[in-house]
Amino acid sequence: MNFKRILLIGHTLLPLFTSVAAQQKTDYKFDFGPGKVAKNYIQILPKTSFSRNDTYGFDFDSKVEGFDRGGKNLLTADLVRSDKPFYFSVAVPEGNYRVSVTLGDSRQSVHTTIKAESRRLVLEDVRTKPGVFTTKTFMVNVKNRNISTGSIVSLKPRELNKLDWDDKLTLEFDHQTALAAIEITKVEDQITIFLAGNSTVVNQEDEPWASWGQMIPRFFKPGVAIANHAESGLTLGSSIASRRLEKVLSIAKPGDYLFIEFGHNDQKDKGAGDGAYKSYTDRLKTFISEFRKKGGIPVIVTSTSRRSFDANGKTQNTLGDFPDAARKVAAAENVPLIDLNVMTAQLYDALGEENSKKAFVHYPANSYPGQDKALADNTHFNPYGAYEIAKCVVMGIEAQKLGISKFIVDDFPAFNPSKPDDPMMWKWPESPRNSIVKPDGN
Repeated sequence: MNFKRILLIGHTLLPLFTSVAAQQKTDYKFDFGPGKVAKNYIQILPKTSFSRNDTYGFDFDSKVEGFDRGGKNLLTADLVRSDKPFYFSVAVPEGNYRVSVTLGDSRQSVHTTIKAESRRLVLEDVRTKPGVFTTKTFMVNVKNRNISTGSIVSLKPRELNKLDWDDKLTLEFDHQTALAAIEITKVEDQITIFLAGNSTVVNQEDEPWASWGQMIPRFFKPGVAIANHAESGLTLGSSIASRRLEKVLSIAKPGDYLFIEFGHNDQKDKGAGDGAYKSYTDRLKTFISEFRKKGGIPVIVTSTSRRSFDANGKTQNTLGDFPDAARKVAAAENVPLIDLNVMTAQLYDALGEENSKKAFVHYPANSYPGQDKALADNTHFNPYGAYEIAKCVVMGIEAQKLGISKFIVDDFPAFNPSKPDDPMMWKWPESPRNSIVKPDGN
């Protein structure tokens, strides 16, 4: 698949972006397949390519087959299928979108997992038998770098081509998908959970890297949208300097949430006034006070533990006073606290020193193209590790009795980080794009 993308940047283009966004359509109904088109739907054929009309279509050279099975229900009588990953994109302006997908095939079974944008897990392991159709609905947040004041978020070079920052909503379909219909509707009534953090939070676009921020959408029903504004290598200070906090504040509304997880990179700040109980504490308070001014609800998340074991085979703290400083700020400011630092240590201890590698980017040489050396990263997670940590965050939301708890999916199981899922039994359909380049930060 061809993943080359062009992203227009620069202050001079902001007025153009604004006028184009104002004219863009925000609601779509697509009927997939070569049969008769359902009323008020747009027909999508296997040859409908996003690159050809720049409004909607299959993206990145995706290949699907179209089938007309016949039947009275025009929406499910025809469909497209593929046993390989494929992408479908729609050009839409910034905002929260309710997406409904109709899956199934009158003649064959279906098995589907869906990721949105930069590999955000939104729908997991949906299966239907021949003749059975199901419609599933989830939320996707679409963002851009423009700020209402006329400034823009300062992106890192690696972000310029990310699906998370382009001007479209992209869905990735994995396993053996049979897709009959998609409906996309822009909505204003969703609670938005903004995420601010570093490489342990950001939506990692390339396999085998992953974070809890891109897994957590899977655990929420419509009513909540996840807007991930984290980025690898960030500190509280650089998040402010790159205008990411300003961006969040420009679009946040009363009742929204801001989850704040920093520490790994702040630990490396060695300037005058830096430190866990100095600049880190002051900046955490800035995030809290500024978000509260918008009528929002800040939540502090302590940093994920690194994979580091002591002589007794127990996870040891490598983050100094930063987790403690975060706890103290939460207590002093009366902010809900999700102690991910403690929960991840419990998770690693339960897996054990050797088996915990299965939660991180530890892969022998030649596991991925161009990888002539082993990958051994004890900070950054693979999809399994990110998924387990997302469960820890959801558990923390429930424990804190946050208002968003009512939107947690009904099939979320009781979870204990001391009893994690078996990594050998957990399955993940890998996305086509991969990289052996380590994300910024450690």
